[in-house]
Amino acid sequence: MFRSNNIAARVFERQIVTPAPGTNIHRVRRFYENLVPSCTIYDVECPDHSFRKFTDDGQYLITFSRNHQDLIVYRPTWLSFSCKEEDCDTHDLPFKAKRFESFFTQLYCVQLASGSEFIYKDFFLYIESNHFGLFATSTTQIHDAPAAGGAIQGVPYIEKITFHLVRLEDGVILDERVFRNDYVNLAHGMGVFLYDDLLAIVSLRYQTIHILQIRDSGNLVDVRAIGEYCREDDELFLNSNYQVPANHVVNGLQHNHPISDSSFLSGIKQRLLSFIFRSIWSEETDETLRIQDLKKKFYFHFQDYVDLIIWKVQFLDRHHLLIKFGSVDGGMARNADHHPALFAVYNMETTDIIAFYQLRCNRNKATSFSQFVKKMLVSLPLSCQSQSPSPYFDQYLFRFDEKLISATDRPRQSTDHPIKFIARRPPYSVKFKIKAGPEAGSTDSRTKKICSFLFHPILPLALSVQHTSFLQPSVVNIHFRR
Repeated sequence: MFRSNNIAARVFERQIVTPAPGTNIHRVRRFYENLVPSCTIYDVECPDHSFRKFTDDGQYLITFSRNHQDLIVYRPTWLSFSCKEEDCDTHDLPFKAKRFESFFTQLYCVQLASGSEFIYKDFFLYIESNHFGLFATSTTQIHDAPAAGGAIQGVPYIEKITFHLVRLEDGVILDERVFRNDYVNLAHGMGVFLYDDLLAIVSLRYQTIHILQIRDSGNLVDVRAIGEYCREDDELFLNSNYQVPANHVVNGLQHNHPISDSSFLSGIKQRLLSFIFRSIWSEETDETLRIQDLKKKFYFHFQDYVDLIIWKVQFLDRHHLLIKFGSVDGGMARNADHHPALFAVYNMETTDIIAFYQLRCNRNKATSFSQFVKKMLVSLPLSCQSQSPSPYFDQYLFRFDEKLISATDRPRQSTDHPIKFIARRPPYSVKFKIKAGPEAGSTDSRTKKICSFLFHPILPLALSVQHTSFLQPSVVNIHFRR
């Protein structure tokens, strides 16, 4: 651990001291205790865009046009200007240095949506190895849709959802994948998960997990679909072994029809029920107690298990998925805190459920631990790329009010007071402050204000964007180290 807060002393100590194994990254991040944003340019003149986020390697700033049909990508640069005076730190910045273009260079603008389609502003995934970006466009959501063709009752549908794979270096659209009359939860990427070059897209309406591979060539290739069927030849096998009843005769001829949609439970549901049954069966060796347990734990809740739907998924590795099950109401609710959820671990290669968890919190004892467990269960499975990698959100380095700002990629309620980042080490001083609104504060305190923060993952650079409920331009501030 560094013994000095002086950055020059830290650099010298880094040259002569070998860090303990596994602590190198943490020691590097400690330098950010000295490298903090120290200057703010309030209410910057900038394009009227919807600012999304920095990519995790810091090379691109992703924004969308205000009509949510164009993608505009910027390259972050660093402010540079000359000063002829002896003490430049006491002078104000030149007027040109206070412009948005002094910090960001536009690379291109490309149209992703047209007509009735719009870019889903809360969705963006970055494939860092190839510098690809995955974006989504969709038409408006239609409620009260009839559950036809195997669709789940109570789930709305979107006429067209398109995923666009874009090369961020030049804005070339490499491939697209379209889902029609389907529903994928795109809010903050909850229905999509990325792991290396594998992509999982959850169709809530048809209860199918689509696994795709992102090739280096920029192609989206289908790997498998998990839901009604789990193996590639399940449908062929079932249809080839389906026996039509002998009295099923139409116009004097016997017809071989494919299996109807309601003949069986889906493949993934069959495997879930089978795993639960076998787990209860193996708990007892006594035949009488085994039957009693099955009646109480399995058959009594059988319909509840049948009614479960897939909410979210997360890759645990290239072969295993963490799947969250719950009710239809919970899957469509904005806040699923009060809806019970079940978790299963699924092996994609063997098509087996290998673990199942019915986590319950004790309602009678509202302890801090039970509240912590409840909070963690709501967040599982984790949304992909939902946390900012900025070192200023490192809880080992800085302390801040998580009700006002956090590493989670979500807008927060704005405050007219600056947010303080306080050092975790003595003397526990305030290292820097972030204020989202105008420098003089808002003139109308009754207006509800929402703010979002975009921290660069490497540089001491951040954007704070304050929005109001009315159709007024956003207030954009740039926080940087001068």
